[in-house]
Amino acid sequence: FTVDIDTFVPVSSSIFTSYPSLFFLIFHSHSLIGVLSLLGNGILLLVAYRKRLSLKPAEFFIINLSISDLGMTLSLFPLAIPSAFAHKWLFDEITCQFYAMCGVLFGLCSLTNLTALSCICCLKVCFSNYGNKFSSSHACFLVVAVWCYASVFAIGPLAHWGHYRAEPYGTACCIDWNVPNYELSALSYIVCLFLFCYALPCTVIFLSYTFILLTVRGSHQAVQQHVSPQTKTTNAHALIVKLSVAVCIGFLGAWSPYAIVAMWAAFGDATLVPPTAFALAAIFAKSSTIYNPMVYLLCKPNFRKCLCRDTSTFRNRICRGSPRPEQKDPFGSTSQRNIKDMSVSNGQPESHRACLHSAKDGAHCHTGTTPQRTARILSGSTYSNATVSQLSAKQQAHFL
Repeated sequence: FTVDIDTFVPVSSSIFTSYPSLFFLIFHSHSLIGVLSLLGNGILLLVAYRKRLSLKPAEFFIINLSISDLGMTLSLFPLAIPSAFAHKWLFDEITCQFYAMCGVLFGLCSLTNLTALSCICCLKVCFSNYGNKFSSSHACFLVVAVWCYASVFAIGPLAHWGHYRAEPYGTACCIDWNVPNYELSALSYIVCLFLFCYALPCTVIFLSYTFILLTVRGSHQAVQQHVSPQTKTTNAHALIVKLSVAVCIGFLGAWSPYAIVAMWAAFGDATLVPPTAFALAAIFAKSSTIYNPMVYLLCKPNFRKCLCRDTSTFRNRICRGSPRPEQKDPFGSTSQRNIKDMSVSNGQPESHRACLHSAKDGAHCHTGTTPQRTARILSGSTYSNATVSQLSAKQQAHFL
């Protein structure tokens, strides 16, 4: 692709004097968001890999969402953080174009992921006859479609349908929102971007989760008189409400400020938009990369259980592998000898003395057998016990 050097405007020194604390805020906020996003999305992908054999088709979008958020983190923050620290864009025009393209690509991919996920949830809850037919192949096809949809608008400015340039505050790059004032093709790009990448996704997400809440509420009222008060609010109902509210608030809260500022600059006088407005809106938009993994790691029960299980296993391995310091007695013997002396008293092992005590209480004791490990299996709301040796290899892999 060709680069129009005239569209690249470096940061001016007047911004430094007018907004001295702006770059301090950008640097520290980007650093914090970058670290949290890297950890959050990395953990989410690790949990998804651990439970890859039991992933549901709808969860493919959660994984794809985490991949797009992680891609934004790895491609934008390493360039934006040092530029914010230096109070200017440190790289050339080609890197600026790449930065802006990655921001549009991964940002739109995340938004389109949320839209597709809301449609799938609505299909499964409100139209279960069709939702039950949704398979993994359908999910993979939609994931590819999401990337293709986002790529059209990301590559458009490189083909001169719109333009990329430096942000007004000068330490990042984005779409040139001032071009529509004097170029018709750029105006059409901004209008399509607003309609198909913001207004349409917002409408679809709002309608999808509205239908979900109405359907769940109707089903809840239908069975309310047949259930006990303790079971009126089911776990499925609570989960759907949490995800619905969380996704809608996250979508609107993260991207609405940037959309408002961008439309202000595109269809108004761009010179009247302060650089602080663009900077704060960009920070809110990039914060969605830490919001999405938090929502699904905290609200998705199977993801949360898998994370707790892996954390517990990792902690136990560390505790078992750490050496314990030896404690010496006044006579120079180690704790090894103390343990031996404690286990034998009057020539009788500890297990035999325990049998004597239990015999006095009328209890039975068997010294020749080793206790078997048992597992409690949860099926729906009922529990059943079984020995670990009776579990299959797949069950033992998920045994906590």
